[in-house]
Amino acid sequence: MEKLPKRPSTKGPEEMFTGDVWFDVIYAGQEPSRMRANTVRFAPRARTAWHTHAVGQTLHVMDGIGLVQSRGGEVVVMRPGDTVHTPPGEWHWHGAAPAHFMVHIALWEGRGDEGPETQWGEHVTDDEYHCPRA
Repeated sequence: MEKLPKRPSTKGPEEMFTGDVWFDVIYAGQEPSRMRANTVRFAPRARTAWHTHAVGQTLHVMDGIGLVQSRGGEVVVMRPGDTVHTPPGEWHWHGAAPAHFMVHIALWEGRGDEGPETQWGEHVTDDEYHCPRA
C-alpha cells in the first residue's frame, strides 16, 4: 500500500478550456496501470473545448449542475450523482451550467502506446453552448 502525495491544484489551460477551470490529479497510473482520475472544478459557464479520448471517458458529477454534449447531439444536464460515459473517439465537451458551479471526477485511460490519450479541438462557441435552463 502507498498513500499518494497530494499534488497542487492546476489552472486549466486556456487552449483547452473556456472560463475558470481548476483540476486536481487524483491518480495517474504508471504501467501496467493506465488509469487516470482528476477532480475538475468549473465556474459558471466554464467548459472544455471539443475533445475526444482514445479509450473513452467517464464523468461522475459530485456537486453543482453541469452540461455535456457529443458532437451533433443534444446538450444533456448533469446533476450530483449522475455518471456519463463517452466512448472512444467520440467528440464531446462538458462544463458548468450558466448560473451554477460544477465539480466532477473525470476518469479515463492512457492508450498503452505512444499515442495521445486526448485529442483537443476547437473551443465550444457561445452558440454551441446554448444552455438549457438548469
